[in-house]
Amino acid sequence: MSKKVIFLDIDGTLAEPGHSEPPASAIEAVKKAQAAGNLVFLCSGRNYGMLSSFLKYGFDGVVASAGGYILCGEEVIYDCPATEEQKAKAMEVLEESGVCWIAECRDEAYASDNFKAFMEKDVDEQVSSEFLRWKEFVKKTFSILSIKEYRNQPVYKFVASSPSMEKLDKPRAVLENEFLFCIQDVSRGVVNLELINRKFNKGTAVKKVCEYLNIPISDSVGFGDSMNDREMLEIAGLSICMENGSEAVKKIADEVCPKVTEDGIWKAFQKHHLM
Repeated sequence: MSKKVIFLDIDGTLAEPGHSEPPASAIEAVKKAQAAGNLVFLCSGRNYGMLSSFLKYGFDGVVASAGGYILCGEEVIYDCPATEEQKAKAMEVLEESGVCWIAECRDEAYASDNFKAFMEKDVDEQVSSEFLRWKEFVKKTFSILSIKEYRNQPVYKFVASSPSMEKLDKPRAVLENEFLFCIQDVSRGVVNLELINRKFNKGTAVKKVCEYLNIPISDSVGFGDSMNDREMLEIAGLSICMENGSEAVKKIADEVCPKVTEDGIWKAFQKHHLM
């Protein structure tokens, strides 16, 4: 069997949203897949700084910031922060529109003044894994700093929550040519989304890694659960959505596997002879 390169989203896929530890069955599956000669990459919307608890497990590479920062082994093969103009425009128009946001740098994340209060509100349990991830991070004060502490580091991606779709009209008018507005869900009127630079996404990351490793894309496997996984699942040779994933993503994927808390990663790896 040819060598495979496996891409694992984190929140809602390899671990529960916002959590720092995957189940033992998932880590055992990763190690067995590597022992069988396959390569396993983290492929996350998280910035690199929020991956520290996972890196100890010895992944073969990292796709961070939804494709904006890519490591193969120790080598950075792609590094694409927003321009100063893009960053300034995004911060200004989101603030003016009353949209709560977090600016993700490579190692830190900086929240707008209204973000923490917004995240502490009670929400429907069916909101996206992205929103639950940030809710958990806020609860645990997980590497999220106040925008007042920001020191002009490069920004790769924005996470945002808007009280309505209408509040996004102006940000879209100003930013949509340069940023994909990746809507994760709308729950009780709250819109949860990511603003991802149109220069990259998880799908372009799969291409770049496969080209670098000289592995055909047909030998790639992608696991995800939410809308920022869409391009990865569309391009991967085999795409698998978690049972807890969004219905839209399930329609894109080749198949659906159980939740990670129900040993879904292990079962899928076993089914497809990845370990």
